[in-house]
Amino acid sequence: MALTAEQIAIVKSTAPVVKQHGRTITTTFYKSMLAAHPELLNIFSVRNQHTGAQQAALADAVFAYAAHIDDLPALRGAVERIAHKHASLFVKPEQYAIVGEHLVGAFAEVLGDALTDDVKDAWIAAYGQLADVFIQRERQLYDGSGVEWQSWRKFVVGRRETESDDVVSLYLRPRDGVPLRSFKPGQYVSVQVPVPELDGLLQSRQFSISSAPGDGLADLRVSVKRETLPPGATVQDMAEGRVPGLVSNMLHDKYPVGSEVEVSPPHGEFFFDAEAIKPQAPVVLLSLGVGATPLVSILETMLRDQDKKESSAPARAISYIHGARHSGAVLFRDEIKEAASKHDNVRRVIFLKSVANGDRLGDDYDFAGRMDLAQAGEELHLDNPDAEYFVCGSEGWMLETRGWLEARGVATERMHMELFRTGHL
Repeated sequence: MALTAEQIAIVKSTAPVVKQHGRTITTTFYKSMLAAHPELLNIFSVRNQHTGAQQAALADAVFAYAAHIDDLPALRGAVERIAHKHASLFVKPEQYAIVGEHLVGAFAEVLGDALTDDVKDAWIAAYGQLADVFIQRERQLYDGSGVEWQSWRKFVVGRRETESDDVVSLYLRPRDGVPLRSFKPGQYVSVQVPVPELDGLLQSRQFSISSAPGDGLADLRVSVKRETLPPGATVQDMAEGRVPGLVSNMLHDKYPVGSEVEVSPPHGEFFFDAEAIKPQAPVVLLSLGVGATPLVSILETMLRDQDKKESSAPARAISYIHGARHSGAVLFRDEIKEAASKHDNVRRVIFLKSVANGDRLGDDYDFAGRMDLAQAGEELHLDNPDAEYFVCGSEGWMLETRGWLEARGVATERMHMELFRTGHL
């Protein structure tokens, strides 16, 4: 049922209250819901619960929804990102009712008498509207995954390859032997594993697919970074969320060739779509550290499609600009070097924060020091109003990069960023 004009006004007017008390409301919500439904602990990251990232993300989302209740198209991007995250974790329609019950209960507990019957009814209606938006969009995503992949699917580690001093690639093939459907270059999968230190609690993390898409694939490649633990930190600290690296370090240490994980279908709204970009528009791939993983999939896809075409038109210019701590941390070094040597339209620019003796300028790196985009010069194609930019790295760096590009006239719609922010129900 659609919200009435009065209910819309009530929800919008309570946005400042939600912002003021949002963190308390969402903390109360998660505590209540997970106590009543411990099975949902398998969906949420213990790390994000421990740090409060989960609670903060939901608080921000609830406030944004209240503030834009009369302009929902403004939230389209956020809804799409969250829907993909939900689908990657197999959030079910019936779980929205559980969330609604405990969210309204948290409102009542925190706001007390301030939550009048009219305010409560307005928020129940508003939540129902939002839940329906997610349920409908997620149903579309589930339908697109095919009948063979409507729940967690068992995959085997078929091969492991060391990519850098702290990144390993896992080649995952389905246990059932059914060939994989194609996906969009840049998307991710969720990998789920049990945590013995938490009595087998399941934990899932999203990893970008670092191989190129195609129909009938035998496997998917995900490239996983090992997290460096603080001195004295233990596996139990990771398991309980006090330090990062629980799933990624388990994949490094406990999943040799032949071991089994569970995987969800490819999802994510960050991807390269050749049909949405002008054929001759330059593409600039900007990455920092492990952020290279989705971009190498995009690069390989563009070059594969380029090699298949029989056209006399010049190929689009592609710039691959990457920053790493040192030469041993450069991801996919040989793949990128080979792509640039075989394709005249590909330009590679490597920044090394620390250059060691033996590192060769022009071969191992192009610039020393922290990535400074101004040094990339014409490889950024800032003078081309059709150039598209794909950016992946730490969130702070991506936002900084977006600001730098915006200041130089790059329109927001031409910038694409992979934000693995916390998902929530």
